[in-house]
Amino acid sequence: MLLSWLKRQRRSKLLSEPFPESWLPYLQKNVAHYAYLSEAEKAKLRDDLRIFIAEKRWEGCGGLEIIDEMKVTIAAQACLLALNLEPGNHYARVSSILVYPSRFLIPSRFDGTEAIFDGGQATSGQAVYRGPVILSWEDVLEEGRDPLGGSNVVFHEFAHQLDMLDGGVDGTPFLKSEKQRKKWQRVMTGEFDRLVAASKRGEATLLDKYGARNEGEFFAVATECFFNWPAQMQRWHPRLYDLLRGYYRQDPATRVPAVHS
Repeated sequence: MLLSWLKRQRRSKLLSEPFPESWLPYLQKNVAHYAYLSEAEKAKLRDDLRIFIAEKRWEGCGGLEIIDEMKVTIAAQACLLALNLEPGNHYARVSSILVYPSRFLIPSRFDGTEAIFDGGQATSGQAVYRGPVILSWEDVLEEGRDPLGGSNVVFHEFAHQLDMLDGGVDGTPFLKSEKQRKKWQRVMTGEFDRLVAASKRGEATLLDKYGARNEGEFFAVATECFFNWPAQMQRWHPRLYDLLRGYYRQDPATRVPAVHS
């Protein structure tokens, strides 16, 4: 109880201060989705990202020095996913944000405490259960500025963190009722199987075929598409769009420019 009270007091004090003017250009230049929001949504996002920045540990990797632009750009996109979710600290289990200058290698294995990288694949992001989110700044910046490219590593990795709230990466985030869970499983399973089949046939798909790897990756890929290409998802995957609209409590098809229709 005391810790909760102290946290509320710290947040209240933080939000009583004006939003840093120097941060606004980062939102306007690096987070294209910011321009699509209503004034009320922009204000809430600014509050949410300030709390996120203050409560996470930030660490530069590979010689990178963390600056405010990185914090604001990453935090805004992470908080956009949770903007209209039911009140709660959805990223409480994210201990820190690690940022590399560009793509980085994930260890293929560990020998005692030493990381071994033989055969490791370069990646732009990784979400660790009850641990950090690791990101490539180069990819964060490029994809944040151009949502119409379809990909967004921040959306992808923080969708994984939302997925992990119920204890695992299975493509199903925490849902309140059994009715919701049954609908989620029915729609998601059908859409996942559809992507897997199309991938095996070599067909072009709106959803990134990386989502055919497993249900957890499917949810992350679907989240990227939902926010970046919502009109196209609504047209070609209406049940999936409706499901994600209900979960995120956002309707990006009404605000994001339509391309690739």
